[in-house]
Amino acid sequence: MHAEPQKEHHWLDKLVGDWTFESECSMGPDQPPGKFAGMETVRSLGGLWVLCEGKGEMPGGGMATTLMTLGYDPVKKKYIGSFIGSMMTHLWIYEGGLDAAAKVLTLDTLGPSFTDPGKMIEYQDIVEFQTDDYRTLSSQTRGDDGQWNRFMTAHYRRKK
Repeated sequence: MHAEPQKEHHWLDKLVGDWTFESECSMGPDQPPGKFAGMETVRSLGGLWVLCEGKGEMPGGGMATTLMTLGYDPVKKKYIGSFIGSMMTHLWIYEGGLDAAAKVLTLDTLGPSFTDPGKMIEYQDIVEFQTDDYRTLSSQTRGDDGQWNRFMTAHYRRKK
């Protein structure tokens, strides 16, 4: 079996490189937002996948390492991937797509609720390129009312 990269795989190449990030996330009602920073190295795996390894300090202290994988499945016609972190036990499985302008990648997934242990809820991670050297990653959950609630935004800047 040998797969050739397609235009959707080439879009992922924009992520390849070394990045710094600053992030802010909601820590819950009546609590100030948590802020953290770190760095990420993204490399290509055969032109079909990217591996995004991040390291940074968590809100409240302690270091964390994360690993995101992203690829494109031409049969499903969807971007696919996964996310794990040294601070959690859940394996996040992504499936999603690009907007019409090819600037925003929305990745849908299921994960544990922040407020109801044992309950799985809908999440989205949204990667948006502002320029070739600046992108954001936002995370949101779907509430019981059907509305999306953003709880985290990270700003990534390419190291020169």
